[in-house]
Amino acid sequence: MTLVVTEPSQAEGAAARAPGLAVAVVLAVVATVFGRVVPLIGAPVLGIVLGVALSRRLGTRARLRPGIAFASTTILQLAVVVLGSQLSLRQVVHVGAGSLPVMIGTLLACLALAYLVGRRLGIGRDLRTLIGVGTAICGASAIAAVSPVIRAKSSDVAYAISTIFLFNIAAVLSFPAVGHLLGLGQHAFGLFAGTAVNDTSSVVAAATSYGTQAGDYAVVVKLTRTLMIIPICLALAAVTRRRDGAPSQGAVRLVTRLIPWFLVGFLLVAAANTAGLVPAASHAGLRTTSVFLITVALSGIGLSTDLAGLRRAGPRPVLLGLVLWIAVAATSLMLQTLATA
Repeated sequence: MTLVVTEPSQAEGAAARAPGLAVAVVLAVVATVFGRVVPLIGAPVLGIVLGVALSRRLGTRARLRPGIAFASTTILQLAVVVLGSQLSLRQVVHVGAGSLPVMIGTLLACLALAYLVGRRLGIGRDLRTLIGVGTAICGASAIAAVSPVIRAKSSDVAYAISTIFLFNIAAVLSFPAVGHLLGLGQHAFGLFAGTAVNDTSSVVAAATSYGTQAGDYAVVVKLTRTLMIIPICLALAAVTRRRDGAPSQGAVRLVTRLIPWFLVGFLLVAAANTAGLVPAASHAGLRTTSVFLITVALSGIGLSTDLAGLRRAGPRPVLLGLVLWIAVAATSLMLQTLATA
């Protein structure tokens, strides 16, 4: 008798994912409601906190694992694609040559310190990478884009986002006072906030409290900074592939393997938005959708988090986050000073 093994159908796969995905969605809805009450914290952070809190009770159930894994990966990648609807490639040009050196300078300084200081502190490769890109680029969105590329553990993702959130709050509370102390103009503070604050909502909170012009410019800088996700993900994909000992291939095939599908989607959606194919009236809705999808994904990551791994990490990742936060802020101000000298 011949035993025939068949792959599960799409319907069966969807049915297997439904329970765990439903749990992640429910947590995301709860986090979204409370996130509106406490916008400074935001739904994504609340989603991962709720997930971690329930990880022992729900995350270990075999029936929920397929859906939780789907939320943590595919939904996370889909959220990055939708995020492209918030970016117009014309904004990159609008920001101008005076802003790009500050963005690139803070990015390089942050990533270099993440590697050097992280190794010195004995922090694992993936965790220091996530804290580095989260601080250098755009907080939870960058971590969401990078984590599937480097195949980061859920505990590393959870710790990185928690660290980024801590210093987002610190930036919102302290940066306007720093700006007034240094006598920064609206444009200068917008560039400072756009390059030195991580999460978009925190950028808006810090910059708009300084002034309307600062807020408008900071958002443009922040969205342009989001584009840095692309070269960083490509570089990390190449490093990860080499680390895993993947066999060499032809140039074209290698490039297609290195470029994750969700980054292609991100660029295509951004290009469509630039061409005017994404109606302006839909931008707010798409932004809300992207944040909700990230919240669903982070709720799933929280549910699958290894709490013992978080405890083993100890306070060192927070110390790394502090060093990077100070370094990025100082680099942004220093480069602006040099540019106007």
